[in-house]
Amino acid sequence: MDTLIRDARIIDGTGAPWFRADLRISGGRIAAVGPQLAAGGATVVEAGDRYLAPGFIDAHCHDDLITLREPQRLEKIMQGVTTVVVGNCSFSLYPIAAGSRRLLADHFGALLGTTTDDEVFADLDGYRNALEGRGAALNVVSLVGHAALRLAVMGFEQRSATAEERQAMQRLLAAQLAQGAAGLSLGLVYPPSAYADQAELVALAETVRDHGKLLTAHIRSYEGGLIASTDEFLSILRSAGTAGLLSHLQSAGRPNWGNVPKVIERLETARSEGLDVSFDMYPYPAGSTYLLQLLPPEALAGGHPALVERLAGAAYRDDLRRWIEEGGNDPHRQSKVSLIGWENVRLSAIGAAALKHLEGRSLADAAASEGSTPFDLMVRLIVEDQGETGIVLFQLDEGDLHAACTHRLHLACSDGLPRIGTRPHPRGFGSFARFAGRLVRDGWFPIEDAVRRMTSAPAQRFNLSDRGVIRQGLVADLTLFDAAIDDPATFDDPVRIATGVSHVFVAGEAVVADGQPTGNLPGKIIP
Repeated sequence: MDTLIRDARIIDGTGAPWFRADLRISGGRIAAVGPQLAAGGATVVEAGDRYLAPGFIDAHCHDDLITLREPQRLEKIMQGVTTVVVGNCSFSLYPIAAGSRRLLADHFGALLGTTTDDEVFADLDGYRNALEGRGAALNVVSLVGHAALRLAVMGFEQRSATAEERQAMQRLLAAQLAQGAAGLSLGLVYPPSAYADQAELVALAETVRDHGKLLTAHIRSYEGGLIASTDEFLSILRSAGTAGLLSHLQSAGRPNWGNVPKVIERLETARSEGLDVSFDMYPYPAGSTYLLQLLPPEALAGGHPALVERLAGAAYRDDLRRWIEEGGNDPHRQSKVSLIGWENVRLSAIGAAALKHLEGRSLADAAASEGSTPFDLMVRLIVEDQGETGIVLFQLDEGDLHAACTHRLHLACSDGLPRIGTRPHPRGFGSFARFAGRLVRDGWFPIEDAVRRMTSAPAQRFNLSDRGVIRQGLVADLTLFDAAIDDPATFDDPVRIATGVSHVFVAGEAVVADGQPTGNLPGKIIP
């Protein structure tokens, strides 16, 4: 059955001004755009004063596992999102090799909660078959996580890869790219990705280049080492001749505020030299990660079991406490706690039943309620919650955030860390409603530019040639929303559903109609 959307304010995704027109969907694609199109037996949706835009693309999130478990993806489709990019920051659910299945499940679980052996896969095809076999309301673009490659070839060892190991990782990566992965993601603060040297990273980037794909990076530091870490990423891109995307550009900790414009200047210089690089960022002045990020990368050498064993030693604990609370001597390796304080670290996801009641509280407040110190409570969580505790970090500057989110190289994203039954950062529930609503109303950018950042810009970045703009013949991933679109989710009440989206179409099939989910699951892994 065809659908005709009547008299919409069409924002085509290119940044051009909106215009009034009808749009007809037929066979999953945009059949026609123009005034007063004949209904011809189609189901008619009266747009009224609502905007019709390409479906929004979340350029950076961690929905790999939740899309398997909750295919409807309510909090995303109710924001108008029709495609999510997963596998970011070195975390993907594939590939595995003999002996690495449990390693990868534990590694992924540290970020997003307990992950079972049957939720990690030999390759992208295995993940595709599982996801499409269960169905999904939205589309998935998948990056290969660097960690999965390293775990498959050399486990959790803290050392440089040998030439043979680099080649083994390259072969494993090439196989995933040939199956349709969009590129490779690095997580250079997250062990074991953090243990890679320049030779390994350039070799993998060359494989990405050879397949015409994208290299993304959670760089080594967003604190005092931000500029040096940006330069490292640009050096990798230059050496390999690879296109790149710098993940969630920010400068963390008050002493480092104001550095985002300096990084943007470096990116613009690289662009002027012909380097194809851009960045993504979410619209909130706080970040989110796992508790283990409060530790230096070397603390994770050997994985979580080895860390727990070391924490049993009083001398090791004393040294670790000193580094976390006072910081080290290296300005490029700053402790997050020393920069922002325990009071600005909020517990967002806890799996251990005995500690679940602490969710939503800062580590300082939670420790006081338990008659403990913040450091000792952190250690208790690392041990009893198996290293799977989620945190929110209040660490960013609004001026830096504005500089990033309004720049021409910016792509919109949520960077959400979805875990069922927790108190996550609200960005997973509100980022796209905030970009299209609150930030437009606050004058950050016109609505057409907000939509461009969420549609054609990420579509171009990830080579989604048949999506991202409203044009006859392209796939009908569309969202119909009101100018009053809003994001009611807050840090204290983070799982409230966005308002203002009336209809969402994925490949022409309604997944939201009249403001309600339809239960349809037309999504797939693309391209």
